[in-house]
Amino acid sequence: MSDFKNLKGKLLIAEPSILNDHSFNRTIILITEHTEKNSVGFILNRPFAYLLSHLIPEISKDFTIYEGGPVEQDNLYFIHKVGDLIPDSIEIGNGIFWGGNFESLKHSIQNDLISNNDIRFFLGYSGWSKNQLNREIRSKSWFVSENNHENILSINTETIWREKLLQKGGNYKLWANAPSDIQQN
Repeated sequence: MSDFKNLKGKLLIAEPSILNDHSFNRTIILITEHTEKNSVGFILNRPFAYLLSHLIPEISKDFTIYEGGPVEQDNLYFIHKVGDLIPDSIEIGNGIFWGGNFESLKHSIQNDLISNNDIRFFLGYSGWSKNQLNREIRSKSWFVSENNHENILSINTETIWREKLLQKGGNYKLWANAPSDIQQN
């Protein structure tokens, strides 16, 4: 992909070359915003060990919290596929939305209108300044993939990075089967 203008809604796949980058090693990021000024996305495959009810006790449902990225990890963000239930949501593409009215969200969750496959919660986000992400893609820190999943919110977080490398083919197949810690090879 030589033109990085239309990254919104696409997946950013960490290249095997950034194995020593603990923030982004083996990550898949959904890009929610990509403008001339900045880029924003959320890591899809890094679940934390705690639930939404741990952060917001009045929500008693068990929604896993994910690490969205290294920026503002004390803030809660969410992407979802129920834009009709949550006013002020921003459409990313492929029926996926970002944010929206939190009171409407809580009401919908408490009334069982939203399931785990409809939404994903994140602490923090991944962010890049003007042209930073484009430079990182050109320098082979990332490759871009279409979000061709029927529901990106229900992907298998343990296998998605490997699956994307196998789809890419070539030398990526070797890296897809490498252990997380290369020194254990």
